[in-house]
Amino acid sequence: MPSRESHERLTALLDPATTVLLTVECQQGVVGPDSALPELAAAARSSGALANIARLVAAAHESGVQVMHAVAESRPDGRGANRNARLFRAAARLPVQQHSGSTAVRVAPPIEVADEDLVVRRLHGLSPLAGTDVDPLLRNLGCRTLVVTGVSANIAIPNAVFDAVNLGYTAVVPADAIAGVPAEYTPAMVRNTLALVATVTTTDAVLGGWKRPRRQGAAATPA
Repeated sequence: MPSRESHERLTALLDPATTVLLTVECQQGVVGPDSALPELAAAARSSGALANIARLVAAAHESGVQVMHAVAESRPDGRGANRNARLFRAAARLPVQQHSGSTAVRVAPPIEVADEDLVVRRLHGLSPLAGTDVDPLLRNLGCRTLVVTGVSANIAIPNAVFDAVNLGYTAVVPADAIAGVPAEYTPAMVRNTLALVATVTTTDAVLGGWKRPRRQGAAATPA
């Protein structure tokens, strides 16, 4: 059971004024029922990760935490896309393509996208941060803590966490709000890799941090 000190530290990290919740590749063509990667989609749903991400997004909306959705897509002609790894070549042959403007690149239910959410789309690479608008947007928002959720624990999630840490952000990872394949790989990767560079926690702990009252002292100070 987490100590009171660790709970208070997490709550401080999750201050809505300086926290952004990032969902990674939670799009219909990846985690939806018609996914290009059905094994990954099944893992995201059966593990409860997708439902937990939806809970976090809803709570962020209620708490005033900025939500950002990182979406991976491609042009039908493939221009600008990477071809320098086996993964990219395999993705180009999948029956479902993440084409810009298609249903595949819409954020998947049960996650709800609010008007104030930011959606950042990329045409290249493995990371939602490297070479995209995410970093400058985070800096303009005054972000200090980035809560990373989504898929996959194999590639995009560790990329996002490493890039966030390298850029000076504190990364928080609710381990039950990410998924990868095979299912047993995710906890091993969290334990042996992400735990070394990020604050690993749970969805419930993050939700609890956002529900706690803040600035009580300021509110009680007489004029």
